[in-house]
Amino acid sequence: MSHFDYQPSYRRHLPHIQPSGATLFITFRLAGSIPTEVSRQLLEEQEQIEKRLARIGDPNERMRQADFEQRRMFGKWDKALDSAQGGPFWLRDDRIATLVVQSLHYQNNQRYTLEAFCIMPNHVHVVFTPLEKSDGTYYPMAKIMHALKRHTAFHANPILERNGDFWQHENYDHVVRDEKEFNRIVAYVLNNPVSAGLVSTPEEWKWSYCRTNL
Repeated sequence: MSHFDYQPSYRRHLPHIQPSGATLFITFRLAGSIPTEVSRQLLEEQEQIEKRLARIGDPNERMRQADFEQRRMFGKWDKALDSAQGGPFWLRDDRIATLVVQSLHYQNNQRYTLEAFCIMPNHVHVVFTPLEKSDGTYYPMAKIMHALKRHTAFHANPILERNGDFWQHENYDHVVRDEKEFNRIVAYVLNNPVSAGLVSTPEEWKWSYCRTNL
């Protein structure tokens, strides 16, 4: 099986879960956007959490704790990105942000339903629901993200007159479990520029999108 075939779950440095028909909240970031030492510490903390979760015998309690820990760790990763003082901020360039916007919309209604996104200076939040294919499986998250990142990196590097890795290879993703969580996540995505101190209201940020009104 290829890494890009549909799988309900797989693991690289981080666990990735894609239940059939699920809506996904994904954060992907520029290569080098978090200092190596900070990234190493967060990955080590993630490993320790997974070891603790594996020792919980009750499946329901394990799932509850896993959900809590995933939200907590996401907060740490996102805080590290929002507070970064160094590293690349190529998404501040309108040409690059426009490229990412176009690429996100390109796969809409082809491989996924695009629910919301926000392009920050060094990372992107996106919420989408992969569509079902003719064989009854769903478009794989890994393949969707690979196509998006490959296309944008291929065109962004010449614009910036650089070469090398553009995106960090791995994403941070979360399964949206119900409507209440969906609304909370989309609100978080749209308010990220405000919480990061970039604008005063979500409406001022031109690099965001939401399919429906909350």
